[in-house]
Amino acid sequence: MNPAAPGTPARGRFLTFEGIDGAGKSSHLEAAAAWLRERVPEVVVTREPGGTPLAELLREAVLQRPMDALTEVLLVFAARRDHLQQVIEPALARGAVVLCDRFTDATFAYQGGGRGCDTAQLVQLESWVQQGRQPDLTLWFDLPAAVAAARRAAVRAPDRFEAQDEAFFERVRAGYAARAGQWPQRFVRIDSDRPAVAVRADVLEALAAHPGARSR
Repeated sequence: MNPAAPGTPARGRFLTFEGIDGAGKSSHLEAAAAWLRERVPEVVVTREPGGTPLAELLREAVLQRPMDALTEVLLVFAARRDHLQQVIEPALARGAVVLCDRFTDATFAYQGGGRGCDTAQLVQLESWVQQGRQPDLTLWFDLPAAVAAARRAAVRAPDRFEAQDEAFFERVRAGYAARAGQWPQRFVRIDSDRPAVAVRADVLEALAAHPGARSR
């Protein structure tokens, strides 16, 4: 990664990892963070919903308490606003590389695709909360819902989302595909239905090749 020119403040990079539950994105995010720490001065690893004390409280409510879809959306965006203000924007201003486990693409996929929320409402909330902030690079870990379900069942008890049926997760997957079609310049699809070593190689290749993952 190339350093900034002398006297030029470094501009941070915002990288997100997306995919349905069971796609393996979280474990590959840790490998990506380790790879980046050898190349840039500061790497911040965070997640959504969550990343701040307030946002973590909202995450617990979203994952565990029954609510309607619109309430779910509003809580997710409230958590995102606090996360942006308290963690993401300050880190980017310092020139850090921010790695986030999910961001707004997950809202369009889960609440839009999975729950059937009005996309126009999501777009409006995205505009209000993010004020133009989008990731520089998004790695989308894609695999069939049935494969993801088998992986989840092998490792943990389900939360309120993970307990949804296969049809729900296929809608979420389709939501991610639609979002990738809208933002092709920042999305890189990772075929996650393969051995972890092959997936990890693709992740590191994407980080090395994409301008969104390099300091300037």
